[in-house]
This record gives sequence, C-alpha cells and structure tokens, in this order.
Amino acid sequence: MRKDPSMKRPTTFAIVAALVVGGLLPGCAAGPNYKRPPITAPEQIRGLEGPAAALQPGAAPPQAAPPEAGSLADRAWWEIFQEDNLKALIDEALRNGYDVRLAAWRVEEARANAGIARSEFFPQIQADGGWTRGRQSGFASPVTTPVNLYDVNLGLTWEIDLWGRIRRLNEAALSRYLATEEARRGVLLSLVSDVATAYFRLRELDLQLEIARRTTTAFQETHALFSRRFEAGAASALETSSAAASLATTSATIPDLERQIEAQENLLGFLLGRNPGAISRGAGLNDQILPPDVPAGLPSELLERRPDLRQAEQELVAANADVGVTVADFFPTISLTGAFGGVAPQVSNLFGQGRTWSAGGGFLTPLFQGRRLKNQHRAAIARWEQAKTQYEQSVTNAFSEVSTALVAYQTLADVEKEQARAVDSYREAVRLSNSRYLGGLSDYLEVLQAQQQLFPAENSLAQTRFDRLATLVQLYKALGGGWKLSGQDWSRPETRAAAAAPAALR
Repeated sequence: MRKDPSMKRPTTFAIVAALVVGGLLPGCAAGPNYKRPPITAPEQIRGLEGPAAALQPGAAPPQAAPPEAGSLADRAWWEIFQEDNLKALIDEALRNGYDVRLAAWRVEEARANAGIARSEFFPQIQADGGWTRGRQSGFASPVTTPVNLYDVNLGLTWEIDLWGRIRRLNEAALSRYLATEEARRGVLLSLVSDVATAYFRLRELDLQLEIARRTTTAFQETHALFSRRFEAGAASALETSSAAASLATTSATIPDLERQIEAQENLLGFLLGRNPGAISRGAGLNDQILPPDVPAGLPSELLERRPDLRQAEQELVAANADVGVTVADFFPTISLTGAFGGVAPQVSNLFGQGRTWSAGGGFLTPLFQGRRLKNQHRAAIARWEQAKTQYEQSVTNAFSEVSTALVAYQTLADVEKEQARAVDSYREAVRLSNSRYLGGLSDYLEVLQAQQQLFPAENSLAQTRFDRLATLVQLYKALGGGWKLSGQDWSRPETRAAAAAPAALR
C-alpha cells in the first residue's frame, strides 16, 4: 500500500498551529512566578500595655487579650465622624478635590497602558495603498509613455508568544493598573482624613478664639475696676499695671487666632476644590462624638486593608513580571507575516488580474549584544529588590503607625481627663479668689494670678481635645479605614441617592 506523502512530515499549518498552541500554554512564561515575600507580623499590635509594662522592672509580662477580628477600618468614614456638617464637607471634597481628579485620570492612563500591552496578544493588521505615475527610458529603447500604477495591501504580523514575553508584559501592565487603583483609594482615604483633621483644627481655633475673647472680657473688667480704685486711691499702681499687662497679652492673641482661622478656612477650601472663602461650622469641638472603644483588628489584616500596602505589592508584582520579560529577551522571537493586495494600472483590476499575496514566518535571535541583555536582566532584578525592600518598609511602617496612633488615642483620654480637672480647679480658684477679695481677705493680685493660670489651662484642654480627634482620624487612616469601599461607594448613601434622583427623573 502506498503511503500518502503528506503523512511523512507535518504540514505548514500543523507547524504554525503547534507554535501558536505552545506559545499560549499557561504556566510557560519565562522568569519567576510571583510569591509574596515573607513578612514577620507581630502577633498583636503594640498598644498601651507595651510601654506600661516596661515601666515596671521585674513585673510579669501582662496576659494580653486576644486581638479582635473586627476593626475600626471595617466601618465607612460616615460611621466614624458623626457630624453632619463635616460629612457634607467630605462629600464635597470627594466630588471636587484636585487630588481625587488627578488620581482618577492616572487610573485611566494605567488602564489604557494595560490595554496597549494586551493588544500584543493579537495579530496586528494594517492596510496601505498608493499611486505612482512614471515612465522608463534608456539608450537602447525608446522613451515609453507614462504609466499609472495603483496598489493596495492588507498586511498581518503576529508574534508567537512562545516564551511568555508578551504575557509578562501584560502581567506588569495589569499590576501597574491595579497599583494606580489602590493609589486612588489611598488618595480618597487621605482626603477624608485631611478634611476631617483640618475641620477639627478649625473648630479648635474657634474654641481658642472664644476662650481668648472671654478671658479678654474678664481682664477688661479687672482693669476697669483697678483703674477706678486707683483713681480713688484704693488700689496700687502695681495692681493696675499688672491688669493692663494681662489685658494686652490676652488681647494680642485674638488677631493672631483670627489670622490662623482665615488660613485654616483657605486650606479647607483648597481641599474641597473651591476658592478661598468662609467654611460652614457644625458642632463645637467639645461636642464632637468619640467612639468609646477602638478595636484595631489583627495585624496581618493590615496587608489587605491598607491601600498603600496593596499598591506596594502590585508594584512588586509588576517588577517581578519585568524580570520575566528580560529573561524572555534571551530567547528567539518568532513571528508570522502575511499580505494580500493588488497592483494594477487600473483601480478596477486591483483585485482581478493584479492580485498579490504572500505568507511567511520570521525567526530573530540575539547572538551578540555587548552584554546588553544580561545587564537589562540585572537591572530588572535590582528594581525587583528595590520594590521588595519598599514593600517590607511599608509593612513595617504600617505596624508602627497603627501602634503609635493606638497608644496616643488611649493615653490622650487620660490626659484630657486630668486637664479637665485642672481647668475646673483653676475656675474654682478664680471664684474663691474673687470671694476673698470682696471679703477683704486678699488683694486683687491673687485674683489676677488665678485668671492668668486659667487662660493657658483652657487652651491646653482645647489642644488635647483636638489631639484626640486628630489621633482618631490618624488611627482610622493607619488601619486602612473604609477598605471595603470601592469606586463611588466612597460617597455617602444619601449623597449617591441625591445624585441619582435627577437622572432617574429624566
């Protein structure tokens, strides 16, 4: 029996199909596959018990309660900040803030770059056409008449991704896109935190201005009383001069506080994406609600919650894929080409008698590059090591930030409690000194001294109240607050419903 000659060797189609299938097989990409670097996470984020235990030499280590699975970061920002005016300001910032808009366009750029990388998977088809007019002449032949030539071609090129170079390029581009998306989430979280902190700072300045004006009024009454008594010969010049000095010192703080308030309003306006102007107020500083307890959650969950850590890991994935690209560059590049078209003196004959076609394959392999490929590979490995170090640095810094904010939030509650007691004591001292003065048991310098001590104590209490609120914001940010939110979910449900209502009516 005679064998078919076609059975002796694979056909051209079979060879091409084998190359295509081999190039598209999963898991064959050159270079290392990504694995998250090992991170030594603490069993529990260091809290108040750490420093306290260190102050007691010889004391047995405290038995720490198991960390809670829940976290402050599980809650949306509008569940943390219970002030309607502040919520409205944050909503406005999320809509109009410059950083938010920049981050959104960076995401669009990265998404487009990922699409560019993905296009390498597909054949590249292009068309071209042309028209020429010319003639030939020579010494041995007569001059010919001019001839028109029309040509049109449809070309195809396709790189067979046999070594996974294109897959690694696509992996790197996709990871960078995901990194910009995480960076956008980080911008949203930072903007929420910045607006809240700036607003609380504004309310602190408002409270300090109120304290300064109230204290100035008290000193004005004291100075007026001393002036009348001095004119009547019942008070000394020392008392009058001391009262005048205290009045001037306190009065000088008022314009400075007004200046700081203007600057803080301008800062808030910038965060909101508006021109400088007044900022509406809501509840006072002392009326802001603080959560009774702040669960930090498990330390290992920070790797999934914080957008900066997720961004750093995606950058590490991209750097790992870049290493694979440089490995694939050592291997040959195989490509398929094809063309179909026509050349004819008449347009009507382009696809008739003037048809042309071609098909082929290409094989390009590096032989001598002056160590360029090797150095490209070394540079990619160095970039991967840098990304790995930055990732580890970000993780360690995240644990540090959470621990610092947690300790500060816990201790500032005690600080505020003690400072409130000090303010109450100074107020009682002012009341008692006034009673003693009116009863003739002391001079008014005692009253003046009590008033002078009350003013800085009230300012310190306002500062501590702000520090507690600012630390809550910092802790919420350090834990990756609102990590379950994505996209438009960063706006409050009420805001989203109000924005969707006009569209539904159209």
